[in-house]
Amino acid sequence: MSRTTTMTVRISGALSEFVASNVGENGAYENISEYVRDLIRRDKERVEREAYDRLKAELTLAFAAPEESYRTLTAAEVIARNQG
Repeated sequence: MSRTTTMTVRISGALSEFVASNVGENGAYENISEYVRDLIRRDKERVEREAYDRLKAELTLAFAAPEESYRTLTAAEVIARNQG
């Protein structure tokens, strides 16, 4: 079950005006909460995409390595390497 958290954010000046221009009758969002939730979702997706891209780049390098550079590891060696 998800939990709802209420947060208070204070913004002023240009940021406040920018938010106001994106909310309401002429904006893309019905209210500020909807706008902030969308921004958070997009940022979460960006972080996940960046992590995926880093993993993909590492795997690309690993698979491009010459086969003779591979070495057999036991499960214990992999676990030890990843713990340290």
